[in-house]
Amino acid sequence: MTGGETGLGRVAVLSDVHGVLPALEAVLAEPDVAAADRIVLTGDITAGPQPAETIDVLRDLGDRVLWLSGNADRELVEYRRGERAGIPDPIGPFAADALRDDQVDFLAALPMTATLTIRGLGRVLFCHATPRDDEEIVLVDSPLDRWAEVFAAVAPDIGTVVCGHTHMPYTRLAHGRLVVNPGSVGMPYGRPGAHWCLLGPGTDLRVTPYDRAAAVTRLVRECAYPEIAEWADYFLHAHATDAEVLAAWGRPTA
Repeated sequence: MTGGETGLGRVAVLSDVHGVLPALEAVLAEPDVAAADRIVLTGDITAGPQPAETIDVLRDLGDRVLWLSGNADRELVEYRRGERAGIPDPIGPFAADALRDDQVDFLAALPMTATLTIRGLGRVLFCHATPRDDEEIVLVDSPLDRWAEVFAAVAPDIGTVVCGHTHMPYTRLAHGRLVVNPGSVGMPYGRPGAHWCLLGPGTDLRVTPYDRAAAVTRLVRECAYPEIAEWADYFLHAHATDAEVLAAWGRPTA
């Protein structure tokens, strides 16, 4: 794009909040997030200790927020509607039961993908895992033939694809497209902090530090999930290393 073309100036991307309200509040307090033209949520917003409160805070921001569904959001909806008997994530049933009926309906209506035009980047496609699947895993070192399959149905004028799901930030080129993963706001792997991304005119991966010990104390006080102390300690302090997570996943094959 040239400087004269229209498009959004700055877009903040928040992925995988997972109902961790203290981490979300820290990111929303960032001046660049407060000043962004839009805030895009690339899914897995609610599956965690404070799902209802997280939705309320984000909905209060109004039309600045562009919401996308992630696999964990879909699972909560399916569980609440009796379409599945369980959820793989142990905190999932608690989170599903904590949502109000209107919030379940809101999550059920969220799209899987969206496209925005951003100055300096052109047309940007946002999704949770990949443009075609909300659970598919692609990584920074996934081979190019894997990316070719993932992008098979993506319009040729899309120059940047932004995804989440793996909770680890990266940028890379794949078949001429820029791929961006902002990492996770609430459940980071590899290093602690609330990870997010600022788009326009370039790509800026960010991490917001916050008082994790105070956040753990707050979650233990405010959340009724029986294992909340262990859950909060493990995820807020990022005890899952990137090496451990990558070894557990292995290299996905096409």
